This record gives sequence, C-alpha cells and structure tokens, in this order.
Amino acid sequence: MKAIRTRGGVSVRLDVRTAVVVVALVLAALVASVVLIGTGDFDIPTADVIRTLLGNGDPGQEFIINDLRLPRVVVGLLVGASLGLAGALFQSISRNPLGSPDVLGIGQGSTSGALLMIVVFSGSANQVAGAALVGGLVTGAAMYLLSWRGGVHGYRLVLVGIGMNALAVAINGYLMTKADFVDAARAVVWMTGSLNGRDWDQVWPLLTLCAVLLPLVVMHARPLRMLEMGDDTAYSLGVPVERTRVVLMGAAVLLTAAATAAAGPVSFVALTAPQLARRLTRSPGPNLVPAMCMGATLLIVADWASQRAFGADQLPVGVVTGVLGGVYLLWLLVTERKAGRI
Repeated sequence: MKAIRTRGGVSVRLDVRTAVVVVALVLAALVASVVLIGTGDFDIPTADVIRTLLGNGDPGQEFIINDLRLPRVVVGLLVGASLGLAGALFQSISRNPLGSPDVLGIGQGSTSGALLMIVVFSGSANQVAGAALVGGLVTGAAMYLLSWRGGVHGYRLVLVGIGMNALAVAINGYLMTKADFVDAARAVVWMTGSLNGRDWDQVWPLLTLCAVLLPLVVMHARPLRMLEMGDDTAYSLGVPVERTRVVLMGAAVLLTAAATAAAGPVSFVALTAPQLARRLTRSPGPNLVPAMCMGATLLIVADWASQRAFGADQLPVGVVTGVLGGVYLLWLLVTERKAGRI
C-alpha cells in the first residue's frame, strides 16, 4: 500500500499490486477486443483493425469493423464489466462468495420478464429488453423485501435469493410450455445468452447506465468496506448501514438487469469475476474496479473462444461461460467445504 499526497493536501492510498492487476486486465481486454474484431468469416489482420479504428481504414473494412463487429465487442465489454461489478457488490453485501446475481435469481427474474414479453405479447427486441430490465428490478425488490427483518443480513439474503431463483426458473419453464414453436425457438436463443447481432442500439443505454452508476458505486466503496466487517462495526464507525445497502443493492440489480437485457442471461461471469480478481490482487475488500475489469476480460475471451475454439461450430457466449463457470463453482464449493465455511 502506497500513500500519494496531492498539492491540495488530499491523501490517496494506492495498492500497487491492485493497480498493476487493473492495468494488466485492461490491456488484456483491449488486446482480446482487437483480436476479436479481426475474427470472423472475413479475417482482418490486427494492423488493419487498429488502423481502421484510428480512422484510416478502407471503406470495406470500416463497414465490417465499425458497423458490424465493434458494437458487438463494446456490448461484450460493457456486459462483462456490469456483471463483474454487480457480482462484487452482491458478494460484499451478503459477505458470501456464492452471493452473486446468478445464484440470487436476478438473472432468472430478468429472463422471466423477457419470456413473458416473447410468449404472451410477441414483443419486439426493444420490448423484450425493456421487459427483462423490469423483471430484474421486480425480482431484486422482492428479494430485498422478503429478506427484511430488522435489516437485511447476508445468509438470509442468500437463502431468499436462492428461493427467488427457483421460483423464477419454475415460471420460465411454465412460460416455455405455453409458447408456440416460433416463440419457443426465439426464447431459447435469448435464454442462452449471446452477443450475436448486437449493434449500437444496445451499446448506448448500457453505456449511459454504467456512466451513471459507476461514480455512485465508487462513492460508496468505503462504506461497503465497512459493511464487510459486520453491521455493528459499520454502525459504530458512522456508516448509514441500510441506506448504503439499499443504494448498492439497487445499483447491482440495475447493472445485472441491464446486462441481461442487452445480451441475455450470460451465466457465471458475476460469480467468478470478483473471486478471480480478489485472488489476483490478494487484497481484502470488495475489489470493485478489478472485478469490473476481470468481468470484461472474461466475457471477451469467452466470446472469442465461442467463435474459434470449436471449429466451424459457433456457440453462444453463454454456453462457454456456463461451462467455465460450472467448473469454477464446483471448485469453489470444494474449497469452501475444506475450509469449513460450508
């Protein structure tokens, strides 16, 4: 830990290892993004990708990169960053490594809203995205209210979230049984989680939301660190516990719901990114920025793998993250059990 003092007398503590990890993850995400942009039916050399992004490409390459591939990559970065940050918030609030939106039902709640719009109302793509956002918000609000008992505590939040997840899965199964063939096929594609066909229409709403919520979350990073020490300790240090918890849970729910609305329920990124970031930084606390950068890197690398690692068969990115996340979840459960925490 290094203290930096500005000329104005403001002192900032900088964890050198965390800063190095963040820079490395940002560079990895940028490199993976450039490689992914050059990948496709018409491969483009990396030098030409960079030249085109700087505005010096030929018209054909500009169309392929700027209009077709760049929006997909930007959506992937934003979705991964949103899920990584949301996962770090939920895990810190619940004080549990399993307390992520995947486990707590926020993603499934968003899926319920989207399926309702697809199956019952045959809505457009924008209406489906809006319904997914509303579904996630309703699920998050219900989870908070059902967890309330003189305050919201970690294990109660996780247990209620698991119940909400099971209920949403049942609702989704029921809606699928009522769908006709066309709507069911459309719903299955959406439920897998994919970046295919994403354009600038998905970029701007998610980018705006991230730009609004990120400063809000950063402002509450110090109170969140106090919350990880327990409510009583946080109270004694002057932290408005419930107000802080409501603000941060609301931000996490919004980030998860918006990411799901943009790309479908991409699984396990919110669960794995904060834990991997914490292991790299070896730093206590929520590790919000490293988790966000790790989420973006994971999703972009998974999207590249979904296009290139399986030969001619291109998989939705949600399939790849699901496989990797499932293996990680099993490892996490074994580790937690050996440590006597579960």
